[in-house]
Amino acid sequence: MKRDFSMKRRTFVAGALSLPLVTVLKHPASAAEFNLKYATGQDPTHPVNIRAQEAIDRIREATSGRVDIKLYPANQLGSDTDLLTQIRNGSVDFFNQSSMVLATFVPACGITSLGFAFKNYEQVWAAMDGDLGTYLAKEIAKTPIFAVSRMWDNGFRQVTSSTRAITGPEELKGFKIRVPPAPSLTSLFKALDAAPSPINFNELYSALQTKVVEGQENPLAIIATARLYEVQKYISLTNHVWDGYWVLGNKNSFARLPKDVQDIVSREIDKSGLDERKDIARLSETLKSDLKGKGVNLLEVNQDPFRNALKTTTFYSDWKKKYGDEAWAMLEKVSGKLG
Repeated sequence: MKRDFSMKRRTFVAGALSLPLVTVLKHPASAAEFNLKYATGQDPTHPVNIRAQEAIDRIREATSGRVDIKLYPANQLGSDTDLLTQIRNGSVDFFNQSSMVLATFVPACGITSLGFAFKNYEQVWAAMDGDLGTYLAKEIAKTPIFAVSRMWDNGFRQVTSSTRAITGPEELKGFKIRVPPAPSLTSLFKALDAAPSPINFNELYSALQTKVVEGQENPLAIIATARLYEVQKYISLTNHVWDGYWVLGNKNSFARLPKDVQDIVSREIDKSGLDERKDIARLSETLKSDLKGKGVNLLEVNQDPFRNALKTTTFYSDWKKKYGDEAWAMLEKVSGKLG
């Protein structure tokens, strides 16, 4: 089935958010003193791109046109792993990266994406706007990149399938599921006896369409904007993992900006991040009825059997050894005892 990136898609998500698509302010390229690139992996209609463009427009206005940032959505400049290399070497100036994929470069960042660690958003933001978020930002800053703002939301992740309804851990046995190149998710589904296959997001739709994998897992906003429901029959509301986006900047590139410009950039991206958090929480609820209307079987799932299954494995103890007692204590401060 051909993927449709038409205006219909823009109307759908923008309508769900009650937000107009951003009109880009037009300035001559020569008017900008600093020309920067901001890359994302999400569809142009996704809230991360709508809010990022709003931040870009505010930055241009607040700097009187000195800073011109061009947004490159939908992996236009490469896959997530390609872009992680580009943000490190400075060929991209800003990049929003899932914490799970960032963990391949900054291992500590994977701690937020442990299976069934967070029960709700109250726990999520207590951790990410608190001690754990500060700790992880310091870990990122030990590399050539840094966190430009507080974390943006990617939402709680759900399992989809074209072959079977997933309502309990027993139905994951042997299930061929796509996961991003993220060790925490590969480990989670292996512990639950599934058969995870790491595939970059820009290859996901075709992998589902050609039955390379039976299913995948993503937040509802991603499932909707990427139209994954077109090639999947079931969506199981497992809420198995929360994931967020770090907006990353290249240190050397950012250092070339005057201090007042740096402050404007960080302030406006952070403001858009807070707006995007509200978008995702609201959209995740409205999309449930919308996806049902598209003929998808939406399944409510009891998480307890999955948690109980994990407790019979070494999943939590293995990851605690990897992340260390300090980070683990920060996580359990808000999540409660794990394992």
